[in-house]
Amino acid sequence: MSTSADSAPADPAAGSPASNPAPSEAPPGDEAPAESPGARPAHPGPLRPEAGRHLPRRLVQLYAGLALYGASSALLVEAGLGLEPWNVLHQGLARLTGLTIGVVSIFVGAAVLLLWIPLRQRPGLGTISNVFVVGIAMDGTLALVPDTHTPAVRVPLMLAGIVLNGLATGLYISARFGPGPRDGLMTGLHRRTDRSVRLVRTVLEVAVVATGFALGGTVGIGTVLYAVAIGPLAQFFLRVFAVRRAPAGSTVVATGQPEGAILPG
Repeated sequence: MSTSADSAPADPAAGSPASNPAPSEAPPGDEAPAESPGARPAHPGPLRPEAGRHLPRRLVQLYAGLALYGASSALLVEAGLGLEPWNVLHQGLARLTGLTIGVVSIFVGAAVLLLWIPLRQRPGLGTISNVFVVGIAMDGTLALVPDTHTPAVRVPLMLAGIVLNGLATGLYISARFGPGPRDGLMTGLHRRTDRSVRLVRTVLEVAVVATGFALGGTVGIGTVLYAVAIGPLAQFFLRVFAVRRAPAGSTVVATGQPEGAILPG
């Protein structure tokens, strides 16, 4: 999602939440024998112990980030001053169907994931988890946060939602378990059409915002502030929560993460 969803990527306009991770250093077991400098053994050596130690942290980051992403999106819904592009669409569909925005988010995420098939995208643990965790967390937060009506409460809610969304993006993308469905759609279309990430992302987000707005989704100052602030916020938190990469040959699920994507999808 956008919110979308991930490794500290460059500016999203410059490259694609992430598909070309830097090669890892060879693990200690891969050093060549003394008698043949520069040679490598026929079979890869054992994995570094850091890979196993990092897995629990990465899982915590993944699910904490996804849950916080849903909660931060719920704060923007409660503020009522404008939503992220994909949630404008989700809210519009929710008003049309009578479903909750979280349930709509799950259905849309699953539908977007089906579009990965012709694009030959490969989902990871984070991709599948994104579909469900964000929507559940959003509905749960909306059930707990009371309705607000005064600007003195709505403006801080909006600002908190944007900042926490950036933090959540950094958490879950840095875990490197695969991009969110919507980010994967963006990077898949970028690869298949050979169009720039900037163009693909702009076309997608304009389309979902326009459709969502036509269906009754909220577009406002929060939408504009989100668009301006989420890139720098995500970039900062990606560096804060970066996890050292596992060595080559690791069996950890879907470590590949598009490098410029900041939307959790």
